[in-house]
Amino acid sequence: MKKFSLRGILLFTAIILLAACGNANKGNTSGSEESKGNSDSGKKTEDLLVKIQDEGKLTIGTEGTYPPFTFHDDKGELTGFDVEIAREIAKRLGVEPVFLETQWDAIFAGLDSKRFDMIANQVGIREDRIEKYDFSEPYISSSAVLITNISNKDVTSFEDIKGLKSAQSLTSNYADTARSYEAEIVGVEGFNQAIELINSKRVDVTINDNLSFLDFMKHKPDAPVQIVATADDVSQSGLMFRKGNETLVNEVNKALNAMIEDGTYLKISEKWFGEDVLN
Repeated sequence: MKKFSLRGILLFTAIILLAACGNANKGNTSGSEESKGNSDSGKKTEDLLVKIQDEGKLTIGTEGTYPPFTFHDDKGELTGFDVEIAREIAKRLGVEPVFLETQWDAIFAGLDSKRFDMIANQVGIREDRIEKYDFSEPYISSSAVLITNISNKDVTSFEDIKGLKSAQSLTSNYADTARSYEAEIVGVEGFNQAIELINSKRVDVTINDNLSFLDFMKHKPDAPVQIVATADDVSQSGLMFRKGNETLVNEVNKALNAMIEDGTYLKISEKWFGEDVLN
């Protein structure tokens, strides 16, 4: 009986010890998970500027079909005013610019989905966009113009386009302007397509940027199109970013200001427009 009792006591003690160890391990695991949870909850959102600098590249969304801002030259290479501005900014950030081309009507969605870090495509700074996105300081000032076929004699003002067909990129500032004058919107992918439709008289008008029109006429002086009206207000454009990336926006603004101060901006502007398009 003694021998049996001793064995029973030893066995009972072993069970108690194992249970205690299990509870201790459980407590440690719980503490570890709690610590991990605290660590995760305290983790800061990734700094996009740091990510860009670590990876050594800045991805830039642009159309590639919108001269003279972003388009392909005779050799098929991407170029233009916005492209050169963006390249210079990337250079000053110490990273490589990587351009991803997309249609205008999909460009904001590309930024939203983090396909690119910044848009360089003469994006107008508007209140509704400021609510959702961040902008750099303005780097372009321009006016909207009403363009028709040269044979037109009836349309002489924006008020005259009511009920007429206007070729526009669907989500652009200029499409909104055309809608405000009750024009019928015909969707196009860019400025050149709009001009083609006017030339073939498949649409009546387009509202677009005066700088784009002047550049177009510089290359095609015989094109049968004309400006019949110019908007009174001047619009400004900026480089566009997702909200919450203040450090990147600040560095881009620093780069832009440095370009203006050292004459680099003026040099690029005069190359494409023959003048300073910021003022």
